[in-house]
Amino acid sequence: MGRDPGDLYQVSPDALELDSDLVMLYYLDGFVDAGAAGRQLATHLLSTLEHTEVAKFDVDSLIDYRSRRPAMVFTKDHWESIDAPEITVYLLKDGAGTQFLLLNGLEPDRDWEAFSKAVLALADRLKVRLVVSFHGIPMGVPHTRPLGITGHATQPDLIDGYQPLVDRLQVPGSASALIEFRMGEAGKAAIGFAVHVPHYLAHASYPAAATTLLAAVEQATSLNLPADALREAAELTDAEIARQVEGSEEVTEVVRSLEEQYDAFNAGRQDLLAGQPENMPTAEELGAQFERFLAEQQFGGEGTENS
Repeated sequence: MGRDPGDLYQVSPDALELDSDLVMLYYLDGFVDAGAAGRQLATHLLSTLEHTEVAKFDVDSLIDYRSRRPAMVFTKDHWESIDAPEITVYLLKDGAGTQFLLLNGLEPDRDWEAFSKAVLALADRLKVRLVVSFHGIPMGVPHTRPLGITGHATQPDLIDGYQPLVDRLQVPGSASALIEFRMGEAGKAAIGFAVHVPHYLAHASYPAAATTLLAAVEQATSLNLPADALREAAELTDAEIARQVEGSEEVTEVVRSLEEQYDAFNAGRQDLLAGQPENMPTAEELGAQFERFLAEQQFGGEGTENS
């Protein structure tokens, strides 16, 4: 007999004051998130918009503390604090006063099916009409071109205008992807966005990617989301990247090669996922100087390492 989905979360009294037909955004930290794009967007929304907790998941049932040990602070002769993991649903309001939800926290280490059922049950309880996920994926593209977005959804009309990158691809699963999959099986509306982050910037914080995700989320949901802080961070980071490129003939040539590849792909002559041409350096060679620089400077926030 399966576990009751309601056992995995607690709903706060504030949930009684929610509007109907809400959008719920969600980002779970732990899967691939190139450029920390999804993490930056979730953090940006929580830091710029007032929010209240409406539901919290039972992390003791979902997180393996020994694989992701929470940080604790020891002061002189006692333990002072613990950075306890959380998986929380927050209520926020956009610039027009429209309510929306954000599910944010660590990706569960176990019980994905039970967790997915709990998210679907909670979405029904909170009268959610649409759920939207977002993250970054590394791609062989230059930072000097517009960042692409791969959109996927439980209903094709939800992502009109987004061109498929590939016909079929097998990748490692994630709790976020499973939620969308189970939402589709249940006939619910769900969307996911993956921004294409230059692979040499994948391990650093890249605010331009978060800004691109924000725009995609706005278009899909009609929410009015703040963007100024992300845009300012993106401008500073982009300026510093440009300075690094100008200071290295080797890196300038790398970027030029990627630009040629990108333009060829857009002209329909080459597939960005089909592998590098023989005369192209590897991803590691292409990005070494960028990664070293951005890891030291941590532009746009903390860097991220994804499994």
